[in-house]
Amino acid sequence: MSKIKYDFGSGRSDPSTFPVESLKKAAVKAIENEATFLTEYPGNLGHEGMRIAMAQRESQREGVEVDPNHLLLTNGSMQGVTLSAETLQEAHGDPILIEEFSYPGTLSAYRNLKFDMQGIELDESGMRPDKVEEALERGKRENRLPKFIYTISTYQNPTGFVMPKSRRLELIDLGKKYGVPIIEDNCYADVHYEGPLEPALYALDDDPNIIYLCSLSKILAPGFRLGYIYSKPPMLERLLARRSDAGSNSLAAAITAEFYKDGIGGHAKVANPVLHEKRDLTLSSLEENLGEICVWSQPVGGLFIWVRIPEDVDRAKLWSSSREEGVAYLPGQSFHYARKDVAYLRLAFGHLTPDQISEGIPVLARCLNAARTSNESRQFESLF
Repeated sequence: MSKIKYDFGSGRSDPSTFPVESLKKAAVKAIENEATFLTEYPGNLGHEGMRIAMAQRESQREGVEVDPNHLLLTNGSMQGVTLSAETLQEAHGDPILIEEFSYPGTLSAYRNLKFDMQGIELDESGMRPDKVEEALERGKRENRLPKFIYTISTYQNPTGFVMPKSRRLELIDLGKKYGVPIIEDNCYADVHYEGPLEPALYALDDDPNIIYLCSLSKILAPGFRLGYIYSKPPMLERLLARRSDAGSNSLAAAITAEFYKDGIGGHAKVANPVLHEKRDLTLSSLEENLGEICVWSQPVGGLFIWVRIPEDVDRAKLWSSSREEGVAYLPGQSFHYARKDVAYLRLAFGHLTPDQISEGIPVLARCLNAARTSNESRQFESLF
């Protein structure tokens, strides 16, 4: 039996906001109305009602028209990650550009596909365009341009950073200049707490070399395994030609389409305030318990806080002692494109109760202090 009482490792939304009764009603209607369709294969694009609902979701958030026939439903966003990468890959060893710290699932998928991942440095505004350009120019000189650039531009995982509009435009311009497609992963898009909403890349430019990935795992539930790719022709045809699984889950899509027929905002207004409170509680607990030796991100959305810890922390000892004390987290190494053992950790707060957060952070702090090999004061003031 697991000893973990305080699981800060898993990025999930709050179970208490899962809309059980509304989904039950939606399921009954979906099955009654679409029984015949459910006996058929969904096809490469997937359930039309779901595509219409997600096109509405995107149009309302981004302020541009989104064609539901340019949406390709996937079995979670990870299928989108893999399918888009396979579409653009020519051979094992192809270079790609990715944020130095990124989502472990994506890193695992790209390793399995045997890409040559080139990590791009981050700052508090996300992927640095100057470092992107250096990598692209180097690839051009060597006749080895990257096959694509992958970025989590909004509430970046693990850092929580948001790329500002000006930097997004720079990234788009670089992709065009060098003829390199951009894959934007925006699966945390609607988990928003405060501040301005920055536009998705496709909302800034209609370049068909921009591939957009999104998901319902963070705003609704990962168990539905629903995501989608938004891509314009001719890239859309390339993606469809690469697909071979006969389509995504029609039942889950039909239920979700019925649930979201009036838009995604209603459920977001229920779920996000609860997550906002948990974010604030986690931040205040970090300040109280680790404010003198660590620094961390202040995310305005998403489910994660990125914590920089002192270099003198014995990270293996911290990992083992924390788990002995019932605390789980993910170490910085899990997010580094080259698996470098770095002095960071990521905390997820969405699915924990307030009591678990209030009790768990002090336990983690005690383990961290006990794992230090010195009593030196903090030697850094920023995350990088």
